[in-house]
Amino acid sequence: MRTFCIKSLGCKQNQLEGQIIQNELEQLGYKQVSLEKADIYVLNSCTVTSHSDSQVRYLLNNAKRKNPKIKTILTGCTAQTYKLHKNFDYSDIDLILGNKEKINIENYINKLFEKENICCVQDIFTQTDFENKFLINPKSTRVSVKIQDGCNNRCSYCIIPYARGNSRSNSLENIINQIDLISKKGIKEIVLTGIHIGQWGLEFNKTLLDLLKEIEKTDIARYRLGSLYIDEISDEMIDFLKSSKKFCPHFHLSLQSLSTSVLGRMNRRYSADEAMKLIQKLHNNFDLPYLGCDIIVGFPEETDEEFENTYENLKLVKLSSIHCFPYSKRENTPAFNMKNQVQNNIKTKRAKLISELSEKLHKEFLNKNKNKKAEILIERKSPKTGLYSAVTRNYIKVYIKDDLNNLQHSLKIVDLSDFELM
Repeated sequence: MRTFCIKSLGCKQNQLEGQIIQNELEQLGYKQVSLEKADIYVLNSCTVTSHSDSQVRYLLNNAKRKNPKIKTILTGCTAQTYKLHKNFDYSDIDLILGNKEKINIENYINKLFEKENICCVQDIFTQTDFENKFLINPKSTRVSVKIQDGCNNRCSYCIIPYARGNSRSNSLENIINQIDLISKKGIKEIVLTGIHIGQWGLEFNKTLLDLLKEIEKTDIARYRLGSLYIDEISDEMIDFLKSSKKFCPHFHLSLQSLSTSVLGRMNRRYSADEAMKLIQKLHNNFDLPYLGCDIIVGFPEETDEEFENTYENLKLVKLSSIHCFPYSKRENTPAFNMKNQVQNNIKTKRAKLISELSEKLHKEFLNKNKNKKAEILIERKSPKTGLYSAVTRNYIKVYIKDDLNNLQHSLKIVDLSDFELM
């Protein structure tokens, strides 16, 4: 019996695809073991930043160092964009699979044992069909449902379209069938996942709201949305979601900046004022919604004044958390050649300030939820602490003490005053 070890980096979609790869290998009779004992190491990579690429190189070298006889497979977004990485050494990787090929790993795995250094990467922009592969037996309590892949936008800093191609949507029928199968397994919550889920349905003249209205009719108890652009949350969508019995009021907003001039250089299609008005609408229409966002600091030409504008605006809109990262130069993107690149020490300082603000805002959000009643989804029991982990609809992690051993997947109304908010 051949053995394997797999690691997935990056976004929720990549994590889900890693689980699909794992399932495919197990169905072929491969057994998952530790890195030191494995015949094959599968690295399902991310290339969103230069740090991601450095991590990929480190993990591949580490695998060979710990297990010199191991066969390595590089797949995911770094593999898909391998031609764009001029300084990346691929010579000791046994098999490179693109994002299309990895979902069908059973068609390529035997090539590992035929000869070394094989590359199977199709031009992702030639792919027009959605690959409808999903987890047959999901093990987690909250299950990701991939509804879309790729992105039609061309933000000036982003390499992801080269890794994922143009937007491609799963059909409404496939998605609903998948949700029905998940629900029948006793799973209570799904997360709608994609590279740009706001572009779902473009090919067949449907919108994300059309999909949400159909999900509302299913037996699934709760659903969450992946990351959304500001200009994709319409008043009509807000009106629908606030009356939904299944929607979890948890928004992750792809903001990137709250300086209008920086947003313009990023090729984003909204202003800081439009973003702030949308965030206020969400506060007004939902009871203590979880509002997270992504922010890039140190974008080319970002002045102290522009950063201060973003910082002060973030304080005003009272988000629940901020995922902040310094701008990372990616070859073959317009921002790579922009003048006045911001120095690394300035990026680091700005990222630290935003991270400290995020911590403060998150504590404020948690305190607002104390003494409130909330529905929690119980996830798993820790053998070390004896505590169950659980999550509220508005994405607060809580821990409860219960002597029963079969509470996983159950829903329960609790008083948050009795819990330590993490």
